Amino acid sequence: MSDKFDLIVIGAGPGGYVAAIRAAQLGLKTACVEKWVDDKGTPVLGGTCLNVGCIPSKALLETTHKLHEAQHGFAAQGIVADNVRMDTKQMVARKDQIVKNLTGGIAGLFKANGVTLLQGTGKLLANKQVEVTAQDGNSSVYAADNVILASGSVPVEIPPAPLTEGLILDNEGALNIDETPKRLGIIGAGVIGLEMGSIWARCGSEVTVFEAMDDFLALADVDVAKEAKKLLTKQGLDIKLGARCTGTEIIDGKEVKVTFADASGDQEMVFDKLIVAVGRRPQTQGLLAADSGVKLDERGFIFVDDSCRTDAPGVYAIGDSVRGPMLAHKASEEGIMVVDIIAGHKAALNYDCIPNIIYTFPELAWVGKTEQQLKSEGVKIKVGKFPFAASGRAMAANATDGFVKIIADEETDRILGVHMVGGIASELIAQGVIAMEFCASAEDLQLMVFAHPTVSEAVHEAALAVDNHAIHIANRKKR
Repeated sequence: MSDKFDLIVIGAGPGGYVAAIRAAQLGLKTACVEKWVDDKGTPVLGGTCLNVGCIPSKALLETTHKLHEAQHGFAAQGIVADNVRMDTKQMVARKDQIVKNLTGGIAGLFKANGVTLLQGTGKLLANKQVEVTAQDGNSSVYAADNVILASGSVPVEIPPAPLTEGLILDNEGALNIDETPKRLGIIGAGVIGLEMGSIWARCGSEVTVFEAMDDFLALADVDVAKEAKKLLTKQGLDIKLGARCTGTEIIDGKEVKVTFADASGDQEMVFDKLIVAVGRRPQTQGLLAADSGVKLDERGFIFVDDSCRTDAPGVYAIGDSVRGPMLAHKASEEGIMVVDIIAGHKAALNYDCIPNIIYTFPELAWVGKTEQQLKSEGVKIKVGKFPFAASGRAMAANATDGFVKIIADEETDRILGVHMVGGIASELIAQGVIAMEFCASAEDLQLMVFAHPTVSEAVHEAALAVDNHAIHIANRKKR
């Protein structure tokens, strides 16, 4: 036994590193285990989110949005910017530098807060002991009063499209494309697929997205999904619904032939690169010894209660390896909650108020339940919508696509869902989260003063529209 800690966290992603820092701040002797290293053997912190997920994809999305705006939006504003083009290698280099800055920042935060970094692969043994196996194969065992499992997730691979270096890529490979492909295929019309499709369509790729389901963005509100499909199609994404990939073939080592089946039968298309973005699965293989006391379900997720406790006393699990949405902010807040519980504080997480965002342009964002969910549950609702096309600030910003939609309980007026399509929906959705966290009614938002001119006035107007009181659009006629 090498050492004992108050808490050992396995995984230094957005759930694990946040939990470790919080624990150290509360005076717990804390260690964090991370297996990821770079080509020089240096530990890489931040997990999927910082390294090959949220952060690098947003860097590429921001850059390509600026390119698209310069090419297609500047002229209407009187800005002459002829022959604007993308230096793809510089774009990728900038993305890499942002990742390096942020991951290095976590290492600094560990040092500043006194978190011990244990480099290697962590495995939970019986009695809250953690085995850490280093790159050279040597293992050490550490004891802890508490353990948090924050192992994250990995991309789902599918047999019809096995990953092939440089041609058939997962989300990590997609982020390292350094030349714009003329023809890009994407399997999966979820968050990753749509964001990657947007990036390369803006750079000039012919993008085709294959979605096996017949419904587009089935988890989103029907109005959001409908608007998003219309706008993304207009931007050049060819979204094929009900299209199931049945096989792939590498042609001459430089092209990918995709065979798929849809309502028209068996078909095929050829691409320069193919991205597989069909979802993620929990990274729990090899994480648990047989006698660890922690149980998995049939899909590999760790069983936990509402406070993220596993079946083993003193062992918790958070983030992508447990139930709920695979979101970085969900993982981080679960980490904070668990550490506060370990420290003896009262803590809870409201899973009904976790925002979802897709960073296309316009952005898609929502919190709470959708209109179709509420109707299927028999809840009587009233709905208010306000389009950004009626917002003076949105007009000034040349970003008038989309809307804000607020759903409230018809009897109590309590806000049950907020859904948006808009230029800065990722920022505006926090207003919906705050309102719902405090159990606000539509009237509460109606009575608040929103600054003018701002795009957030659309939230105010949508709340007014719930009761047919919107000022800057014509209200629906009462029956």
